[in-house]
Amino acid sequence: MKCQKCSKPATYHITDLDPEVPGKFTIFHFCDEHALQHLAPAASQPESLPVGQLAKDLVSGAGAGREPSPADSLSCPNCQISFSEFRSTGRLGCPYDYEAFRDELMPLLENIHGEVRHSGKTPKRAPRTSKQQNTLIRLRNDLKRSIAAEDYEAAARLRDEIRTLELEQGR
Repeated sequence: MKCQKCSKPATYHITDLDPEVPGKFTIFHFCDEHALQHLAPAASQPESLPVGQLAKDLVSGAGAGREPSPADSLSCPNCQISFSEFRSTGRLGCPYDYEAFRDELMPLLENIHGEVRHSGKTPKRAPRTSKQQNTLIRLRNDLKRSIAAEDYEAAARLRDEIRTLELEQGR
């Protein structure tokens, strides 16, 4: 999304509520520079407004020195990304991060989407459930280890188990 005043990428999405008309609001999309201009109080307004100062601090980066939370020390056992790194970049490192940061992500997702469960159409070629996928991955890894250890009887059993699971899933 682009800034409403220039063509730079919009990094701030501001919702102004109309105090006279309940439920009426205006949404603005601004770059850093124009967000600061929009949030700065006009010359006629007193400078002592706490909300205006807070907004200025957030835009200018003073909010970056916030108190670290206990969740910031959490990290994914698979990709090693920390929750504080996710907070700064806004990107997760791997699919397992959703489980590693579950307690912190659930309120965030509910706030953003209004729900924590997907309710909608599923593609015709929907991916397998993660439990089935993890089982297949585990079996394939066990198969590789069995072949490397020259345990061909176990490898044949694992191969048959993998085929059975794949046939059940329609692959």
